[in-house]
Amino acid sequence: MPPRKKLSNLDRARAIGWLQDSVAARQVAPRLAVAPFVIIRLKQRFHAAGRVQERQRSRRPRVTSQREDRFIQRQAMQQRMATANNIRQRLQATTATLLLVVRRSETAYTTLACVQGVQSEEQP
Repeated sequence: MPPRKKLSNLDRARAIGWLQDSVAARQVAPRLAVAPFVIIRLKQRFHAAGRVQERQRSRRPRVTSQREDRFIQRQAMQQRMATANNIRQRLQATTATLLLVVRRSETAYTTLACVQGVQSEEQP
């Protein structure tokens, strides 16, 4: 299954413009390479909220950068016997990030909690 395509704000505005010009959702969808249901939901959201921007998500904010994530993954792959604490110490030595919890996830390490300057208990 291919990854989902997110519509940019420009594409969303185009779709709403076409819909307001009486173009059917089934004709708009192929122009933007999305399913017709995506356009129908966009139209419903536009009529309900009056805007086309993507809504805010309520998720935990990222604390490690993509570069730090790649570093953690590379260390996990290069040194298979390294513990989470060893990788955390290497990351702290190379960057200024304090990792509180690191957990093995499939073939790479994934950070669970990462806060600069805040102390909490480590989880297994």
